[in-house]
Amino acid sequence: MPRIAEARQPAEPTSAEQRDRHQRILRAASKLGAEHGLERMQMNDVAKEAGVAIATLYRYFPSKTDLFVGVLHSQIQHLSTAAPAGGAPETSRAAAVAEVLIAAGRRMLERPQLATAMLQANNMAQLQGGREYAEANSAFHRVLLDALRVDEADDEDLRMVRIVEQTWYGVLVSVLNGVISVDEADADVRLASRLLLGPRYDDEAEHDA
Repeated sequence: MPRIAEARQPAEPTSAEQRDRHQRILRAASKLGAEHGLERMQMNDVAKEAGVAIATLYRYFPSKTDLFVGVLHSQIQHLSTAAPAGGAPETSRAAAVAEVLIAAGRRMLERPQLATAMLQANNMAQLQGGREYAEANSAFHRVLLDALRVDEADDEDLRMVRIVEQTWYGVLVSVLNGVISVDEADADVRLASRLLLGPRYDDEAEHDA
């Protein structure tokens, strides 16, 4: 069973040396998580792979849940720098969101065991809360809002991206469980984005124009 997260919040790296150690830990967790998944991966092995003391690992990531949410957060940060805001000018807003989600999903599915570990950790982190989960969640929503070309989101905007995110997670789980193919997943994400987001962000914009 994964180690239960401690009540304290994970430490946040502040110096260049600490950030380097933090990144080494995330890289080690990504490598070992891709090989062993959440349950079979050992924190001692992560510390050894990263070249840090086990106490250092637990200071930044008190549990496997924190660690794999941290890996997910790092992937979202990469996505936010790689994805052009709003897509091409001729791309609808719903289609822009779909392409961001498809790109993120395909990257995750390249390493199925790691993808499963990140999704499991994200589910557990929803119950536990904490800074790492809140930051990862907020960062992912910001990526989707940028694709929607929404600068200042209201409550309904946040609900819309949350629903699309939850749908996307479900599609990923279906691929990981062998229920659908990656190509079918791409089509599902495009359809869900069009049905959920099109009426508010594309149809209304055309009407206003």
